[in-house]
Amino acid sequence: MKHFLNTQDWPLDDLQAVIDGGKSFRGIPVHPHLTGKSIALLFFNPSLRTRTSFEIGAFHLGAHAVVLQPGQDAWPLEFEMGVIMDDEAEEHVQEAASVLSRYCDLIAVRAFPKFMNWQEDRQDKILNAFATHSSVPVINMETITHPCQELAHIMALQDRLGDLKGRKYVLTWTWHPRPLNTAVANSALMIATRFGMDVTLLCPDEEFLLDERYLSNARKNALETEGAFQVSHDIESSYDGAEIVYAKSWGAIPYFGRWDEEKPKRDRYKHFIVDECKMAMTNEAIFSHCLPMRRNVKATDQVIDSQNSIVLEEAANRMHVQKAIMCDLLGVPMTTNTHTQKDLTHASST
Repeated sequence: MKHFLNTQDWPLDDLQAVIDGGKSFRGIPVHPHLTGKSIALLFFNPSLRTRTSFEIGAFHLGAHAVVLQPGQDAWPLEFEMGVIMDDEAEEHVQEAASVLSRYCDLIAVRAFPKFMNWQEDRQDKILNAFATHSSVPVINMETITHPCQELAHIMALQDRLGDLKGRKYVLTWTWHPRPLNTAVANSALMIATRFGMDVTLLCPDEEFLLDERYLSNARKNALETEGAFQVSHDIESSYDGAEIVYAKSWGAIPYFGRWDEEKPKRDRYKHFIVDECKMAMTNEAIFSHCLPMRRNVKATDQVIDSQNSIVLEEAANRMHVQKAIMCDLLGVPMTTNTHTQKDLTHASST
């Protein structure tokens, strides 16, 4: 059975097919390819874009989305195997995933790391447990990676730049008052190298490097696509000639679970903000961020609101690529029928 857990697991042609499918859905409000189908959306963490885009996307496809928040409007779940369940959890994921598979055609999961032990968090236990015990396809709505965001990002870049191969791409760390998840940074690194770009990971020093799993994937991808990948701690050389600047903040993994120790170090690097001076070093670079984004902390108002900013286009693309993902996993063609759409659009307006 096919899941959508990480883009690294999918062939590049399949990823492009999903992106192209998303493009075909864009601008057409209704295309009921999944009439009578249903999707369970499990949110272990808050969401704005992900929940809204999946719910409305499912509605546009004719499917029904059931939103569940385990521990709030659904039972707290246990994920360890062989455990004596005498604590808070009322239900094991084995039963929860199996039952939801009997009700729904798809299951989607959003579960952030606990930020206490990276060796534990990097196992992605919640997502993998649902994939193991579900008998229907599972979608990653963000855990330690964010594959839906990756495809929305690439779609927005292709809209502006066309072919991305060889483009100079800078993934830059930015300061934030709190240590954040590495998911989007992990994903950006993998997808940019999958599409053959010349990728620079810019971060303050080696302690802010991403997990070796994602660095290794980036190196492997760059070799396979004849792109390039390098790590830099130098702001000026990284921005020089860049065509794409993608900003994201993340916590330093060596301090995982010891954030009070990390904070003084992180606070020394507020100058990593994306501002007009840095963007002036680029080759009229496209700027983006996954959102939510703290203005004048990660990037200045002038950068965010510039003509070269695609933050809103990227966010809008989330719904379109997610429609394509849902269709792909259920074996439904990711195309729109012009005559059917005209009839539906007319019917919806009368």
